[in-house]
This record gives sequence, structure tokens and C-alpha cells, in this order.
Amino acid sequence: MSESIALSLEDMLADPDAALGRARKAGAVVDTDLGMAGYPSDAMSPMQKRMIDAMETIPGVTSVALVDWPPLTAAAQGARVFTDETADLRPGNAVATADRFKISPDYFRTADTALLSGRNFTWHDDKDAPRVAVINQEFARKIFGSANNAIGRYYKLGDGSRIQVVGIVEDGKYEKLTEDPQPAMFLPILQSPTSETWLVVRSNADLQHLNAAINSKLHDLDAGLPAFMQTWNHAMDFALFPSRVAAVSLGLLGTMGAMLSVTGIFGMAAYSVSKRLKELGIRMALGAQRKEVLQAALGRAFRLLAFGSTAGLLLGILASRVLALIVYQATPRDPFVLAGVVLAMLLLGLLATWIPAQRALSVDPMVLLREE
Repeated sequence: MSESIALSLEDMLADPDAALGRARKAGAVVDTDLGMAGYPSDAMSPMQKRMIDAMETIPGVTSVALVDWPPLTAAAQGARVFTDETADLRPGNAVATADRFKISPDYFRTADTALLSGRNFTWHDDKDAPRVAVINQEFARKIFGSANNAIGRYYKLGDGSRIQVVGIVEDGKYEKLTEDPQPAMFLPILQSPTSETWLVVRSNADLQHLNAAINSKLHDLDAGLPAFMQTWNHAMDFALFPSRVAAVSLGLLGTMGAMLSVTGIFGMAAYSVSKRLKELGIRMALGAQRKEVLQAALGRAFRLLAFGSTAGLLLGILASRVLALIVYQATPRDPFVLAGVVLAMLLLGLLATWIPAQRALSVDPMVLLREE
């Protein structure tokens, strides 16, 4: 299996590690952008079906499907949704705006998206069949109240189309990774033909050989068919770019902030100890223990560290929603993250105060007193 393993773009939910594991077991996913604007409308669907059949003959290919736009690769097409009882289809009467995707049968298996209830599409769901759709859980909650009673129900689109729900799939990420759950509908591509499609191929074969085989099959079908291929792992780079930039920037700012804090604490501690050399010398000359001298030297600095850590902890929790909008799946409420940050800052701060204190303790008390 190739090392370049792609993730299902709709599978990056609450557990990305589990998604990565499932993708590794399933194999590589390659999507191919196909421009079919030169085909007449009655020839597009048969040609797309021939492409799927051709891809399935490639050794190592486990499933093939079509989608007009893969999630997270571009702005999803939205559609206003109305309840079946709504007669006035003005925009103001819409109950929701849902992301809309046109797919072929077997898309959910190829995209590793779980079908929770109902059925998948078949090649019989064409323009002569009743209009049907598969919706996600959020769509079912917003339009029908819950996913339990959505199967078999109807809803309407802005053009008056009356569509029956035949299946429900898990929620996914459709426009950006940091979005809240969004309603989404999946329509049969045979009932809504489109000239701009992505051919999604899942395979456990080597990616280099897979790309060559896909190119060869497409060339055999139509030598003039324009195509652009990439793995879904590569497509994820675009979706992850803002989060990665934000994470690197926040990391650099955090490092700079920590360095400034340690420098400031060290300077404050060194100045404080230097101003109290006589007092410390008298304490040691009178027989004070090293522990008592350290407490006297570090007491103020430690109080400042405790106050700063508490304030930073509270501000971090208050900024959790802002941070979650910038970095995917980031939250300062994670107890391990909170404990790690506070402990790291306390250790750095104590180290910065320990050095000046140890320097003062290493000097002979009589020398300190004579210098004063």
C-alpha cells in the first residue's frame, strides 16, 4: 500500500485518529476532476457510468463513485429547504439552508461515510424515478425534528421540487473544519445531471500505478477529456492550511511570550535579591536555614507566578470559542493541556527565580555584610 494515504473528507469528525485508521485500512482515495462541458445533456450520464465501470476494472480498486464537488475542496452549493406543508416558497419561509451534493451510487462507501438508516441510491434513481435524497443527521433534526421519523418524509426545494428522504448518513464537515454541524442533502446525480464532476476512486494499490491506470482508462474512453487528479490527503491541505498557519503562529507567539515572561521574572527576581542582600546576609549570619532564606527570596516571585498562572488559566478558558474558530479541534478545556501549560510556566518561572536566589546563597554572609 502506498504511504500517501488519503482521508475521507466527510470523516474528519470528532475523532480524526479513528478516521485516519479507517482510511489506512481502506486504502488510498484519489479524486479526479472531470470537465464534461462538451457533452450533450443526454450523453453525460451514460459517459459517467462508463467511466465508473472502467475504473472498477483497475486492479486494487475497491469502490468508485461520482460527486459534483467533494466536501471541503470548494464552497458547497447551498439550497433553501421548505417543509412539505409550505405552499408559499418565498425565501423567508425556508426553514433551513442546506449544503447540496450530487452523487452516484456507492459514493458513501467510497467516501467512508456511514449510512445510519434507510437505503443508498441505485442506478434506478434516474430522471424517470421519483425524486429522492439522502440527508445527514443535522438536516433531519432541523427539518423533521429528529432522525427517527425522517425516513419516508418529504421536503421541498425553492423550485417546488418535492423530495422524499430515503436514507440518513452521519454528519460531516462540508465547508470548513471548524464549522458547527450543518444540514446537508445528497441527491442522485442521474436526477440532477452536471457537467462538472469528480470521480472518486478508493484503492489499496500504489498511487503512482493507480494514477497511471486512471489516466489510461480515461484516455481510452475519451482522449480529449480534461482531468485533474489528486489524493484526498492532498486535497485536505487546502482545508487545513488556515488551521496550520494559525497553529504555527500561535505557537511562535506563545514561545515568544514564554521567553519574555521568563526573562521578566528572572530580572525581577535578580533585582529583588540584589536589593535584599543585606537582609539575606543577616538571616544567614543569625543561623537561618537555607529553606527559610529561599522562602524569603522567592516568596514574592512565587506569588506573582501563582497569580499570573491563575489569570492565564481563566483567560484561556474564556477565549476557548475564539480559539476553536481558528484551530481545528483545539480547546483549552482539555485538562492535560491546562495542567501541562500551567506546570511548564511554573517550572520556568521557578527556574528563573531559583538562579538569582542560589547565587545569593552561595556567597559568604560576612562578605555580603561587608559589601553593604
